[in-house]
Formats: sequence, C-alpha cells, structure tokens
Amino acid sequence: MKRPCQSNFDTQGDDYFSMVSSPETSSGQAIWQMKTNYNHMKRPYQSDFNTQGNDYSSMVSSPETSLGQAIWQIKTNYKQMKKINISYIMILLLLSFTLSSCEDWLDMPSESKFDSSSVFESVSRAEMAVLACYPNTFNRELYYQLGMGTDECISSEGDTNSKNQIGNYVYTTSNIPSSTYTALYAGIEYANVCIKKLTAMREGSSVADQKNIDYLLGEVYAIRGMNLMNIVRFFGDVPYPTKPVEDMDTFTSSRVSRDTIMDGVISDLQKAAELLPWKSQGVYPTPERFSKNAAYGILARAALYGAGYSLRWDLESYSSGSVTLAQRADVERINELYKIASEACYEVIQKGENELENNYADVFRDLVNGRYNSESLLEIGQYGSNVNGYSIGYTNGIYSHPNSMYSKVKPAMHAIPTYWFDFNDGDTRRDVTICNYDINSDDERKLSTYAGCTIGKFRVDWKAEIGVAVNKRDINWPMLRYADVLLMYAEAENELHSSPGTEAEKALKAVRMRAFNNDESKIGDIPSTYNEFKKAIINERKLELGFESLRRTDLIRWGILFETLTETKQNLIKLANHTGSYHDADMYRAYNSIKATEFEDPLVAVNYLSYKNELSDTEIADLKTQGYTVLDMFGNDDLSNSKTLNADEIWIESLFRGLEKNKVELLPLNQNMIDVNSGLEGQQHPLY
Repeated sequence: MKRPCQSNFDTQGDDYFSMVSSPETSSGQAIWQMKTNYNHMKRPYQSDFNTQGNDYSSMVSSPETSLGQAIWQIKTNYKQMKKINISYIMILLLLSFTLSSCEDWLDMPSESKFDSSSVFESVSRAEMAVLACYPNTFNRELYYQLGMGTDECISSEGDTNSKNQIGNYVYTTSNIPSSTYTALYAGIEYANVCIKKLTAMREGSSVADQKNIDYLLGEVYAIRGMNLMNIVRFFGDVPYPTKPVEDMDTFTSSRVSRDTIMDGVISDLQKAAELLPWKSQGVYPTPERFSKNAAYGILARAALYGAGYSLRWDLESYSSGSVTLAQRADVERINELYKIASEACYEVIQKGENELENNYADVFRDLVNGRYNSESLLEIGQYGSNVNGYSIGYTNGIYSHPNSMYSKVKPAMHAIPTYWFDFNDGDTRRDVTICNYDINSDDERKLSTYAGCTIGKFRVDWKAEIGVAVNKRDINWPMLRYADVLLMYAEAENELHSSPGTEAEKALKAVRMRAFNNDESKIGDIPSTYNEFKKAIINERKLELGFESLRRTDLIRWGILFETLTETKQNLIKLANHTGSYHDADMYRAYNSIKATEFEDPLVAVNYLSYKNELSDTEIADLKTQGYTVLDMFGNDDLSNSKTLNADEIWIESLFRGLEKNKVELLPLNQNMIDVNSGLEGQQHPLY
C-alpha cells in the first residue's frame, strides 16, 4: 500500500452493477452509475472497512454473491472493467431529460440481484455507496478553463482554442464547458440517494451502527454542499435538487436563487460538521474523505461566497437591464455568514489538529508523492490507470520533453509574467509556485523566460516515479489547506468587526512567517485597519494559494474581477515596455545548464546572474566562455511557451479580450444544458 485512501477500489467498469438488482428506480440508477464513474477511486486501505490487503473478502459474506464477486474481483487483481454508455444517466442526473427518454432508460435490463435497498442493509455496503459519490466532486475544468484568466494564471493555447476563450472571458452558449456541471450534479444525485437511504437505515439500527451511519451521512451532506457551492460559483442561479429523482414529480427543473441555494449549502455543511469525526479520531485517517476539520473549512468557504458579490438578475423577467454585480440584499444575513465563516475556521484552529508545514515546498512535495501532512484537510484522490482523469501535473505542470527521464509534460497553462514580481524578495513561495525552468530531451534544466514560467506546485521531477502515464501522474488535487483556513478566518474577522483584531492579525502573520522562513524582519507590517487589512488578504491569497483554482471566483466574490484584470494587463504592458515599477526588471539572465539526474529532485529553482541592461556581443561571448547560457528574458527562446514579451504581440493584445464588467462574472449556460432540460428554457444569462 502506498498510503491510506478513501478511494478503496481501483475499478472502472461493471463492479457496481452488482450493487443493485435493477436500475429501475432512481436510487438504483444512481448507485448503478456510481460504478461507472468510480474511476477516481484508488486502492484498498485497511481502516476503511476494517480489513487489510487481500482480506477484502471479509467485506462480504461470500464471493459467490454478485456483490461478493465484484469486491472479490477488486481485491484480487483490480482488473480493468469495460465502460458503458452513460449518456442517458448523465441527462437524468442533470434532472433534465424527457419522459420518453426516461422510459427508454427504465426498459434497460437488470444487471444484478441486489437492489438499492439491499445495498443499504449493512454499514459496509452503504459505505461503498458513499465512497462512490467522491468521483463526482471535482473535474479538470475547475482548475483548467475555470482556473485561468486571473492575475496569476493564463492560457498558453491559441486564441481559437475553447479553453483559451474561456480563460479570456470569450463566452458563447456553445463553448461553455459542461462536464463539471454534469459531474457535480451527478454527485448531488448520488448524495441525495444516500441521504434518503442512510436516514431510513438509521432507524432501528444499533447504537454502534447509528454512529457509523451518522459519519456516512456527514460525508454525503458535505459532498452535496460542496458540489452545489462549486456550481453556484460559476453559474449562479441553477437547479437545486435536494431529493432523489425517484421522489420528484417532474424531470425538469428551473433556476433557483443562488441565495436560497447557498443557504442550503450552509445548512448541509453545518450538518456535516456536526456528524463527522475529527481527524484525530482516526475514523478516516486520510484527507481524501471528509472529516469534521474539512467540513468546517468548506463551510467557511461557502459562507464567504454566500456573503460576497455575485452577478445577479431578476429571475422573473430575465431583463438585461436587471443584471448587476452585488451582494445579497439582506445585510443581517451577510453578517451572519461572516460569523459562520469565522466560527467554522476557529473550530479548526482551536482544535489544533492541523498546522502549517515548516517548509512551503514540502506541502507540494508531499502532495505529488501521495504523502499526507497536517496542512492538508481535503484532497481529491488520483491513483492508478483508471483514476487519473484530471491530468494534474500534465495540463498544469512544468514542461518536460518527451525524451527526458521524466517523460512528456506539455502544460496548457502558464504563470502570467507579472505574477513573479508580485512576490517580495525572500518569499519562499515564489519559486515553489512558479517554476523557472524547463527540462529538455537531455534532462538539462533550461531557464525560462518571463513568458515561459510554468506552474510549479505539481512538478513531475519532484515525484518518486513517473506514474501510470504521462497524463496520469498519481497527483491528488489539494481541495483545502490549513493556510486557507487561516486566511479565511482573518478575512471573516475583518469583515465581521470592520477591523481585523488581534486574532485575525495573528492568523495572517502565521501564513507570512512561514513564507519568509520565520524571519519576522521580512514579513512587513500587518495592517490594523479594515481597508488595508482587506487589501493584504486579497494579496496574500494570491501569493499563498496560487494555481489552486480559487483566484477567479475570489476576485468575483470581492467584486473586483474587472478592475484587477484590467490593472494586471496594464502591468503586463509596463513589464513588456520595461517601464514603471518594472523598469529594473532583468533584461538578461545567465545560468549554468545542469542536468537532472534523479526523481524527487531537491532543486526548487535554477540559479542565475541578473543583468538589468542590454548585454553586448562581447559580454555575451565572455559569459559563454565561462560556461554560462545567456537568456533574453523578453525573448522567445523557451521550450514551453515561445512567445516574445513585447507589448505589440497578439497574445498580449488579446489577453482578457472578452472581459466586461457586470457580464462575465458568471458563465452563461451551454445551450446543450437547456436543450436537455425544458425547465431552463427562457432562463439563459440575460446578456447572452
């Protein structure tokens, strides 16, 4: 075993057919679908089912039963199963297909002798159903298309590429990514099934079983709440299913106010925090499953989104004139939400089970190698040939040549050149977050230009091995870190009291102290007034949480997306022109090209000599005779992104080209979403 994990099975195909006798009820369909999308789950871990290694047969009474055969198959060879066509179930889980298509689905034959009621007859089987919810809590689009277009991260693909378009706010009703929407709603349906069945199962159970059922209920409440929050982050008012499809009167659904949804999200996460065990109780010794710690952290995140700005319009008229960027109208509720966020963070802080890692780099060295540390509260598991669908470390990694010892990595996302300059001297996070080198075919580390710097948190040369494939690197997604909890606490306290106060200042200081290796002389003053402290939080979240898919919607909930990105583009032009605060940016850098020779490479950044002015041919020749490679930092000599940093370049002119205030803060619905759900007809984003 490599590490403990919530993802107990390395399976993709037909195993979960054995969980139900028939897909002829919605709950059966949901659990049937659980098996098809169980491809994020990893490997067995003894604590999850009180079993170890090859003892998975103890999870069932006999391998002769269908469920037993499925798990027996899993524990012996983890054989890869065949895929099935899931188009109908995806439409179902969007709650938006026609009755005729539903009837076609219901005519499908039984695949197993277990129905959903028998799945929920025992805690161990119910736990499998709960685990099957986790694959639909995340999607690559969340960090890819929807993670770009910020003051830290931009697309390096062509302007006609749909990912580039979304990253530059060029929205149409045909290019909007929909797989996240689909996956998260699938997870919500699974959670709704589990909530219904577990609640019924709890009645009449033993005290011991009730406790374990409560833990499982806590997980699915947390999953439902987190999924709904993430849909609202990008789409605003959306359908709001709170019960299984089988209990609904109609298969269509319309938009519901995001305030109503977010209040429901808060309620779900509060229930989860009440029911779940603390990490220290050892029930789930892995951050790949929700704990009370994680539920409180996600609750705080949801509360801040609920209190913040969002694009809004009249849900009766859908008038374009009603579109506005605003907080909810209920000021009292806004304050309540800040209080909820503050108290949730405080619960985690005062419990003392989580802490910042001493070394910022170790947070991500542990992450890419599957080692859990006390800073990680929640991760999305990725492991094995069937559970690596997010391409973490490939799409958002450093550049590595296909013939290098680390094999191919071709990032489609890059650091915006100005981001490097946002870090103060001595901030250890800069060279971890932004990788300043590529790896060529000879395993040499080549220094990157300003335009060529890549995302450094998920780098493959820090791993102990290549992984399953070049785009399946066994790297988890960091959904929640303790540093985020500290910053959310500081932010909520400042909002709640209109000034930071001692505890908020202490939380911000802790994050900055770690960044500067506990050298207090370098962290600067911690502001004590509301406005200055808020500015400090906005900046600190950029530096601490860069490339973790939070920045875009952070800027929106603060109501400053347009202003921030407009200033960022202006700064990029200043850098390209070598003016303003960038007048002394290095024109050239000289470095020794050293070969990488090992996995878990200890190197963080390539060292270099700085030259602020143009170098003459003689000076360049002299440096080369000393063994240095000379790089024009504004040139296009870069392996990963050969773009010149010149203000007249098309890629700079087209950056954020679709940005419009009071329009792009929410995505329109993809027309396909409306086509399969008549309840959304006439409910498109009014400006699209």
